[in-house]
Amino acid sequence: MAKEDCFIGAIDQGTSSSRFIIYDDSAKPIGSHQVEFTQFYPQAGWVEHDPMEILESVKVCVAKAVDKATADGFNVDKNLKAIGLTNQRETTLVWSKSTGAPLYNAIVWMDARTTSICSRLEKQLSGGKGHFVESCGLPISSYFSAVKLLWLMENVEAVKEAIDKKDALFGTIDTWLIWQLTGGLKGGLHVTDVSNASRTMLMNLKTLDWDASTLEELGIPADILPKIVSNAEVIGNVAAGWPFTGVPIAGCLGDQHAAMLGQACSRGEAKSTYGTGAFILMNTGDEIVKSTHGLLTTVAFKLGKEAKTTYALEGSVAIAGAAVQWLRDSVGMISSSKEIEELASQVESAKGVYFVPAFNGLFAPYWREDARGVCIGITRFTTKAHIARAVLECIAFQVKDVLDSMHKDAGNVESNEFLLRVDGGATINNLLMQIQADLTGNAVIRPSDIETTARGAAFAAGLAVGVFKEDYIFDSKDKMKDAVVFHPIMTKEVRAKKVDSWGKAVVRSYDLADLTL
Repeated sequence: MAKEDCFIGAIDQGTSSSRFIIYDDSAKPIGSHQVEFTQFYPQAGWVEHDPMEILESVKVCVAKAVDKATADGFNVDKNLKAIGLTNQRETTLVWSKSTGAPLYNAIVWMDARTTSICSRLEKQLSGGKGHFVESCGLPISSYFSAVKLLWLMENVEAVKEAIDKKDALFGTIDTWLIWQLTGGLKGGLHVTDVSNASRTMLMNLKTLDWDASTLEELGIPADILPKIVSNAEVIGNVAAGWPFTGVPIAGCLGDQHAAMLGQACSRGEAKSTYGTGAFILMNTGDEIVKSTHGLLTTVAFKLGKEAKTTYALEGSVAIAGAAVQWLRDSVGMISSSKEIEELASQVESAKGVYFVPAFNGLFAPYWREDARGVCIGITRFTTKAHIARAVLECIAFQVKDVLDSMHKDAGNVESNEFLLRVDGGATINNLLMQIQADLTGNAVIRPSDIETTARGAAFAAGLAVGVFKEDYIFDSKDKMKDAVVFHPIMTKEVRAKKVDSWGKAVVRSYDLADLTL
């Protein structure tokens, strides 16, 4: 079969936008469309999405991407073999089984409203913050889906009633979209995959099933939870009313796991995805590595029902590209995100200015929900160019902190400390990538196709239906031949001084939050 006659579609549902990308069987994109959707901020620290708007954005993306590919001469309608899906993780919603309607907006992964619930659990449970780490690899944190679900159960009357009536379905965004894609009220499948499930705080890392003791301790009924499947298997078929009716949905991964697969990260290799946040994962193979340096232990991927489970260490940075968006939307210092590179390039350094973007606390490796954003080191000499550069540096500093912790935790996992694979929208910023190389002291490799999240979803779906082979996916590093490599040019002395000052700035962001949220 000719290459142009075999296609895989990838739904990439992110924090600020949805997109659909169509790939040929060489994993080359031949059509795509992207739609942004509304971010809701009802109160300080709260972030919500409208699940129906997300659903509509996906529908538009699919239709428009098909139109573009068709206009370019590709017969996608007849030759799409499977669809893969990747999504923003931890974002939580509950909907009605009988009406299909969301019972509340989706609570987004970065939302901090559950701080008081986390504090309560830490006091009530014998293990404190680390009570569930042994089973799920995660600390008690507002980041994860379980505490967001508890908030919905405790504060939304419609959710309470639906659970009592056995009419509630819980899910992350992958679950919501698959349920809709496979029929919704007319037989929609209620499923999630192992990577998304591993981010709920409810899945046992060893059994890859919902942990009964955790559910009991938290008071979460098992009947509202989806079935857990692998990342590469035929889950179900697209229902009538959508393009590609009958086409199998054959791959599903959380966005960071998909990016790891899209970057073909083997054991010991790490990647960092720069989007709204920054997410650094290191493949630890079939070994569950417990972190003692503030990282998370998670599933990397399981590429088939009978495949071995691959695990990872992860460090999640809540605010990366979102700091640039803040400069644009809230401060008005720039009118578009791409302007920050030119503005920050006007100065050779931030001249002692440090910006800590703890808008809703700090994730790995600090785990300080009481932290809030600070900008320090300002003098009369400081200009908006210095602040812009400090904002770019804060992204790179946070990634470095995670990488440092990762290599301490990796232990006997042979790791490549001399390069970092990068992807995501913010990597088009050459200055940011150079700053990242300078602050880590290691090479940074940016592939020619930075949309590795969608490519990972396509790889998983294609693997399940025989379009791709696993050897091909992990040998696909030859596709990095057009990659751009950023080498460090900063001296060790300057790096050490900046890292020390950054650490002091981070500490000064602590204990500034209104913990009544």
